Amino acid sequence: MNKIINILKPTGMTSHDVVSCVRRTLNMKKVGHTGTLDPDAAGVLPICLGRATKVSELILNKDKSYICELTLGIETDTYDSSGTILYRNDDLNIAESKIREAFKSQEGEINQMPPVYSALKVNGQKMCDLARKGKADSIDIKPRKVNIKKIEILNISNNKITFYVKCSKGTYVRSICHDIGEYLNCGGHMSFLLRTSSGKFNLDNAITLEELEDLKNNGHLEDHLYDVDYVLDNLDAVDLKPSAQKYYTNGGVIDSRRFNIKESKNSDAENYLVRVYCENIFIGVGKILKDNNTMTLKSDKLFI
Repeated sequence: MNKIINILKPTGMTSHDVVSCVRRTLNMKKVGHTGTLDPDAAGVLPICLGRATKVSELILNKDKSYICELTLGIETDTYDSSGTILYRNDDLNIAESKIREAFKSQEGEINQMPPVYSALKVNGQKMCDLARKGKADSIDIKPRKVNIKKIEILNISNNKITFYVKCSKGTYVRSICHDIGEYLNCGGHMSFLLRTSSGKFNLDNAITLEELEDLKNNGHLEDHLYDVDYVLDNLDAVDLKPSAQKYYTNGGVIDSRRFNIKESKNSDAENYLVRVYCENIFIGVGKILKDNNTMTLKSDKLFI
């Protein structure tokens, strides 16, 4: 089974916990998630099955969206409600215009400092593990460029702000909450997070772990499984001639006479990934290579 399934992760479980549960339910060894979702967060978590794990990184690169609650006046060491309170201010009187100004500062391409309590690695060790050992001061945290494509306040109620955000990979919504608290000089942390989409997957096509087990037992799981190329529609499609398939799957470089590009969204790029089909069957991800006036195709990931 080389498919992708969209799981609605509950709060209280790690992404690895979800993978383990799917592995047990489907009796499969090769199962992987497509981007960590914090234990306190819920929402969309696409899971790759079998050879589909080969494209987990490509799914990880997709934009994601969230509904988040920011609590102003309380700052924690983890930037969320699971952490130790570092600062508290119960006497807030912040104008709504100032709050909207703070959110505006988070739009577009920004340099974001990731939380020290995160899975990012420093010298081969997770920052969160170092922090829990009391070595947080020794960590040299570097800012990362992320793209906040949309951020919209949905509700303001006392010190709690509910907002929607759509962002690029690598964005920490916890850091958005922390940075807005810093901007307003009152502290803030993420008190709720729901991932509403990851690439083409959203809450509408997500299923719970309980539903996964029921669907498997009732023989209806197939209706909720997605083909690998479903998530790769941003890549150009290439038709490989049947006579070239064996050479291609054995690692050979194919010249342009033996394949046709069906869709051309990235034709200006020198080297780029494509979906490769042979007789309308998806066989993997390839890479178009350009050198002066020649164009060739080489396999990147095979699914047959």
